[in-house]
Amino acid sequence: MNPSQRLSLHIPEPPARPGEEPDYSAMRIPPAGGLERPPVDAAATALHGYADALIRVLDDSGAACGEWAPQIDPQTLRDGLRAMMLTRIFDDRMLRMQRQGKTSFYVKSTGEEAVAVAQAFALDDGDMLFPSYRQQGLLIARGHSLVDMMCQVFNNTRDRLKGRQLPIMYSVREKGFFSISGNLGTQYPQAVGWAMASAMKGDTRIAASWVGEGTTAEPDFHHALTFASVYQAPVVLNVVNNQYAISSFQGFAGGERATFAARAIGYGIPGMRVDGNDFLAVYAVTRWAAERARRNCGPTLIELFTYRADAHSTSDDPTAYRPSSEGARWPLGDPIERLKQHLVGLGQWSEAQHTGLAAELDAKVKADLKEAESYGTLSTPPDSPRSMFEDVFKDVPPHLVRQRQEMGY
Repeated sequence: MNPSQRLSLHIPEPPARPGEEPDYSAMRIPPAGGLERPPVDAAATALHGYADALIRVLDDSGAACGEWAPQIDPQTLRDGLRAMMLTRIFDDRMLRMQRQGKTSFYVKSTGEEAVAVAQAFALDDGDMLFPSYRQQGLLIARGHSLVDMMCQVFNNTRDRLKGRQLPIMYSVREKGFFSISGNLGTQYPQAVGWAMASAMKGDTRIAASWVGEGTTAEPDFHHALTFASVYQAPVVLNVVNNQYAISSFQGFAGGERATFAARAIGYGIPGMRVDGNDFLAVYAVTRWAAERARRNCGPTLIELFTYRADAHSTSDDPTAYRPSSEGARWPLGDPIERLKQHLVGLGQWSEAQHTGLAAELDAKVKADLKEAESYGTLSTPPDSPRSMFEDVFKDVPPHLVRQRQEMGY
């Protein structure tokens, strides 16, 4: 056999390894404002180009450009900036709590705040959210109590889930925030099913769901797209492409061959690829997809092109698989700084206001943390075993009651 005819496999390689210089020279970043905003009822076949493009609104100077630039009043933009800043400060404080042994686990969303916050602002309050574990900004943008979130992270006596979920796997029914699952991908078909039920009942609410790019390799992702396409479910399906799963880069999920938005094409669903660090672009595309769903034009798959600036979780060490300077050199910048720059350019914000707000939010997080800690932390004696079977059975079986009594509870 001629050696040149031997078969071989391609093994994906990240753009740079630890100790190497990050290289983004091959990344195609189109100018802001260069894409048309299509009608929300456009046929999916007419939108194929958007799956391989990158929708951007904010240019390098912070100015909003093009047809996708949404009409958002300055106060709403300031509210968005506040929610992103609060999310980051909350994350930083809770990481410290994990390092101090007050909780066992935490997941930060550093660098991805625009994904959750801008999308929360673009969706209606009644819409149902099926998040993954890096969308705490959805709850914060919807005004949920930080104390309640902290108590869940601490699994203390005020934990609404009573210690039956891992820290950060929130579940807040009154905010339309479905229980986070550690089994990645499950929320996609659940969101599609909820959206189908909403349509069957003649409701007006839509669903939205989030997964990371690594999860697109899971069967649940494809099951969801099949049902969403066949039944034209009113759902917005988001893929947060932050370049890395817990320890492998996006090439192992197929990102070298095509964009993740392009996976929608085979299902007859619009695939829209957006700069995930551009608050205005994320808001505009999500609003477009939500309006499309409300008009019974079917689902949309959105790829949010961003970068995970911190570790995957407190169980991860990113320096083992990527250069430590890679995040700082990410060409699409920091979502908080970019929205801040935009507001400054509008004459609606200043460095002094920004510094003051950061101090105000830091004080708020500290005060809320003090209250949450008063209800207990990981280092606090656990709640009575008497509560073990509460909310599990409607009527606790007699044999479990006897066992509990034998133990003195």
